[in-house]
Amino acid sequence: MILMRKTVGAPIVLEGRGLHSGEPTKVTIHPGEHGIAFRYNGQRWNARPEEVTETTRCTKLGEVSTIEHLMSAFCGLEITDAEVELTFPELPGLDGSSRPYVVELSKFPLQNISESEFFTPFKRVYAHIGDVKIAMGRGRGHWDYEYATDDRWPYRQRYESTDVVRDYAHEIAPARTFALAEEIPMIVQHGLGKGLDENSAVIVGDGDYKNDVRFPDEPARHKLLDLMGDLYLAGVPASLLNVSAVRSGHRTNVAAAALLLEHVLAEHR
Repeated sequence: MILMRKTVGAPIVLEGRGLHSGEPTKVTIHPGEHGIAFRYNGQRWNARPEEVTETTRCTKLGEVSTIEHLMSAFCGLEITDAEVELTFPELPGLDGSSRPYVVELSKFPLQNISESEFFTPFKRVYAHIGDVKIAMGRGRGHWDYEYATDDRWPYRQRYESTDVVRDYAHEIAPARTFALAEEIPMIVQHGLGKGLDENSAVIVGDGDYKNDVRFPDEPARHKLLDLMGDLYLAGVPASLLNVSAVRSGHRTNVAAAALLLEHVLAEHR
C-alpha cells in the first residue's frame, strides 16, 4: 500500500531518569529521512530487529536500552522517520508510559517526506513459543492482547482495539509499566526500575492493585503498547496489520518482528 512517510515537525527534547538505571538522560528527537535510528556516543543503530542486543525486561538496540515506549509512540502516531539522539544510553522512564512522548511529538504538525510503498505479508505469520503466541497478518489495524497470570490475580485480561492508530493516544499510550508485588524485592535487588516510582509503575497485588490505575486493564494495555513498539522494528505500519498476542514479552515480540520482516522481504522480492 502507498502511504506518506512522516517525520517530526521540529526537534523535540525530553529529559528524565533512565527507566532502569535511574541515571539522568536527555533524548532529542530530530527530523529524519532514513527510517528510525538511535544515536549515542558517536554510534548509530537503525531500529531493526537485527540491531537488537537484549530483550530482558526491556528492548535494547545496540547500546541503547528501553527503546520500546518511544518506538510505540512512533508506531501509534505513524512516524516513519526520526533520528533519536541520547546523552546516556537509556531512554527516560518519564511516567512509565508512552503518553509523554505522544504529547511532545504532537506539539508540532508532522512533516510529510514522500509517498512510499509499504508491504504486508500475503499469509498470516505466527510466532509461537510454548504458550506464548503472536499472530500477524495483513489487516486494518485490529490489534488485541491477552495478559495471563494463570492462578494468580488478575488471571486473564484482554484489551482489543479495532483501530489501533485511532485509539492509540488516549486508550493505549497512557498505560504504564507494571510489576507483580512479589517481584519488587527481586527488581530492587537487581537494580532495576530506578527511574520509576509509585506514580509511574502499576503494582499488581494479590486480588487488587496496590496503587491507583488509569484503566482497569492497564497491564494488558501496556503489554499491547510494548508489543506495538517492538513489532515496529519490522517497519510495517500498525494500520496495515491485524495482530493478536497472548503472553508475549520483549523476547517474543522482537522475534516476531524479525519473522514479520523476513516474510515481507521474501514475499515481495
